[in-house]
Amino acid sequence: MRLHIPRMSAVNYKTGNEKLIKVLDGASQHLNALLKKQGRPDGALRIAVVGGGCSGLQYKMDLTDGPRDRDILVRSNEVNVVIDPKSALFVAGSELDYSDDLQQGGFKVSNPNAQVTCSCGESFAA
Repeated sequence: MRLHIPRMSAVNYKTGNEKLIKVLDGASQHLNALLKKQGRPDGALRIAVVGGGCSGLQYKMDLTDGPRDRDILVRSNEVNVVIDPKSALFVAGSELDYSDDLQQGGFKVSNPNAQVTCSCGESFAA
């Protein structure tokens, strides 16, 4: 009996730079700590823009092992960020920071493309 083991195909992704998204010190430190805690020191933060929120669009962030097909990988401030091409259109020129604030804490995207933002800071309109 022969076992068929499918070959792993290479992931087809592009490499971007900090013109797409720049990771600030606070976000870099927190992200490195999270990835280390999860045992994926070479992992990445995936940022996606999805419909929803009070202004029409919102950010979705997840930790991932790396880029998927068609993703854009940005290495900034010693961390990896992956973004799908559609989301990249909305976040180009943004900065990612992190705040320990009790009520408004977490990862925050400062987006120059956002024409309208809501008071919660979680959604925007472009």
